[in-house]
Formats: sequence, structure tokens, C-alpha cells
Amino acid sequence: MRFIRTKAAVAVAGLALSLAACGDAGTDSKGVDVQASEDASFEAGTRMAELADAGTINVGVKFDQPGLGFNETGSDIPTGFDVDIAKILVASLGIDPNDTSKVNYIETISDNREPFLEDGKVDLVLASYSITDERRAVVGQTGPYMITGQQLLVPTDSGITGPADLKGKEVCSVTGSTSLDNAKAQGMKPVGFDTYSQCVDKVLDGTVEAMTTDGTILLGYAAQHEGELEVVGDAFSEERIGVGYSLDHPEMCQWINDTLEAANEDGTWAKAFEANLGASGAETPEFPALDPCTS
Repeated sequence: MRFIRTKAAVAVAGLALSLAACGDAGTDSKGVDVQASEDASFEAGTRMAELADAGTINVGVKFDQPGLGFNETGSDIPTGFDVDIAKILVASLGIDPNDTSKVNYIETISDNREPFLEDGKVDLVLASYSITDERRAVVGQTGPYMITGQQLLVPTDSGITGPADLKGKEVCSVTGSTSLDNAKAQGMKPVGFDTYSQCVDKVLDGTVEAMTTDGTILLGYAAQHEGELEVVGDAFSEERIGVGYSLDHPEMCQWINDTLEAANEDGTWAKAFEANLGASGAETPEFPALDPCTS
């Protein structure tokens, strides 16, 4: 198929954050200011053309991950790196990503990412969504737009330094995530919860010894609970975070990849990372190589 490439016009807003210092990771960030493309054009019959013509889109994101996807009480639009990448994609369709009458940001927990795409409840998923062969059997995934690794979040001064200290002990993550399988492979006893915030609460009250998931997620919670929680140990997995879409619309893959490449080339990707995750302790990495689209 022929894809007509467009770039979202992007301006940076509020890069100077102090998430770790104020213990409010990602909740004050406005990320990058993304403006809808004025010349979006797509081949007739593609899903991108349908969305652009309709002027509306549903996007699945997390609501409880500071720095990645966080919806503060009273806020109309969630914030975070995943959300900013979603806004860049939405803007390339000629849709204003900040207009909630046109963009419906739907809370999407780990266990319902595939069902939401399969049922058509959302058009895209950007929710700390690790790319795996198992998921690609039922939904489309492309990227990655970020590579991270699984680490541990533990009470400050717990003495825990890595997975070896947690063999046979209960460690939580969210149901439906790859983190639970990785924890089991390391000899830990995985316990699943519906949301990350529930898991954090269980670490704080001592119900479980630690929480485990992508290090970028954990950094946000450590900053939010400064002095109470800390991230420890080297990464013991590689998590390739990508964008989910329906297998009914394979043409979306190349549009997503081209839009991500454009965001890297004009510096928007790096600015979004710095705005949302930089102040929580994560250094801005190199833009990852994108998987080729197969159709």
C-alpha cells in the first residue's frame, strides 16, 4: 500500500521538571505540546484515513504510572511518556490530541490490552506494552519506541540488592504482564494485582517483599514515594515497549513506524522522554531500531 507521510508540528513545554526532588514523578509534567497536522493525508480505505476523516480516536493508556501514563485527580488528560507518544501519533492524523471531544483516553490495565484491541474498544494501545511473540499472535504490535529492563522496587534500607535476595519470597506485579513470568524464572513467588498502584501499596504495607516491572515505571514510583521506596539491582530482562493496534488493520504498522521515526528525527521523541522521565533519574537513551512491518 502507499503511505503518505506527515509530521506532527511539535513545540516543547516545561522540560525543567524536578520529579525526584519533589516526590511527584510525572504528575506535574505537561510533556510536549503537540499540534495537529494541518496537511494529514492518507490512502483511501486505510484505517488512518478513516480515523482522520472521522476526526476522532480512542487510545488506551495507563492511568496509574507516574512518568508514563498518569491521570491526576481532576485532570481531563493523562500525562507521561506513553501519552506523549500517543499524542504524536494522534496529531499526525490531523486530530488535536488535547481535545477530549475528539480523543478518548481510555484507562487500559495490563490484563485488558489485547481484549480492548480485539473488541475495537480502542484504536491504539500505548500502555507500557512490551512486544512479545505471544501478543503478536492476537494483536498488532510495532516499535519499540523505548527499551527498558525489569528491576525491583523495595522499601528503602530493606537490604535487598537483587533477585537473589528474593528467592522463594512474594514479589508483586500486575496480572497479564510479562513481569510475573520473569520473576518466577528468577526464583521469586509472583503475586498479581490489577494495577501497579495496588502493588505499590502492598510493598508499602509489607504484604509483599518487593514489586517488579520495567525500571522506568519503578523510577516514577520511587520518586513519588521518596524516602520510602527505592529501585535496586541490575535489569534482569529486556522489555521492548511498543504500540498496539488491531490485526484487522495491518497498514497501521508503517504509519506508526514512520511517525515515530519523524519524531526521532525532529527531536520530539527525546524531548518527550526528558520531560517525563529525565528528572526521575533515567538518562535519555538512543532511539531504538524499529521492527520492520511485515505487510
